[in-house]
Amino acid sequence: MKQYIWASIIAAAMALPAAAADYKIMAPAAPGGGWDQTARSMQAALQDEQISSSVQVTNVPGAGGTIGLAQFVNQASGDASQLIVGGYVMVGAILTNNSPVTLDQVTPIARLTGEYEALVVPAASDIKDMAGLVEKLKADPGSVSWGGGSAGGTDHITAGLIAKAVGVDPTKVNYIAFSGGGEALAAILGNQVTVGISGYGEFAEQVKAGTLRVIGISSDEKIAGIDAPTFKEGGVDVSIQNWRMVAAAPGISDEQKTAIIGDVEKMVNSASWQKTLADKGWANTYLAGDDFAAQLKKDTEATSAILKDIGLVK
Repeated sequence: MKQYIWASIIAAAMALPAAAADYKIMAPAAPGGGWDQTARSMQAALQDEQISSSVQVTNVPGAGGTIGLAQFVNQASGDASQLIVGGYVMVGAILTNNSPVTLDQVTPIARLTGEYEALVVPAASDIKDMAGLVEKLKADPGSVSWGGGSAGGTDHITAGLIAKAVGVDPTKVNYIAFSGGGEALAAILGNQVTVGISGYGEFAEQVKAGTLRVIGISSDEKIAGIDAPTFKEGGVDVSIQNWRMVAAAPGISDEQKTAIIGDVEKMVNSASWQKTLADKGWANTYLAGDDFAAQLKKDTEATSAILKDIGLVK
């Protein structure tokens, strides 16, 4: 009888779903920006879809994510519950800051999203389009201040590429870096900078409200739902896409890495995540595991070449 009872208990236990993993996600930036939005969107989807029972998000801003990255590498080693979001901006920041800690020291999990850059001006600005911006830039590059994310990140690279494309020395670009999207947005709305540059999602609400005007999008073709010309349509031959990723701690096992990839894949395929992509205008650029690690290596090499070309890295 006892054997039967134990067999029943074991069978029942095996029939139960595996306990959902708890996660702590670091957004290595201030609240309000793309990494913070990505981390909190992950938190909501993982919990709403019951993929994870508990997800906490922490913000560690500064130096294009390299302060948070260093803290993550030093404190999270071997802990499979700890994740960090990052992306193209961090690749550039590591190079421009000569960071001693790099993405080689974390465990790449997946590229999650892609987002095109948007150029915005306050609604009352005398700059009405890309042509107006280019005219001011050519007349006096220093008089045009660009408000965006961290030095060496996608926003900064985009400003440099625009300058180069219209025949202006990229090293003359007057770029003002902010550690979070919220700070940059306040500076743009407060007329502290001439033009704002970031992912469209960070400006969407203000554009809909009529307080900001989009003068260009960095895509090759017009994007459905965004009433703005591409840079190319505005006469500037530049296209670029920012991407965001999630990585795990260094020193985890292959089994732990596989389990995390499994949870992230469930999240990416969930209704909650798909709604987030649609609401925020993020493209689904999901690429996981070894394929993503290989792409990350290529992107790092390409970014280094671009940064040297526009004078941000020697």
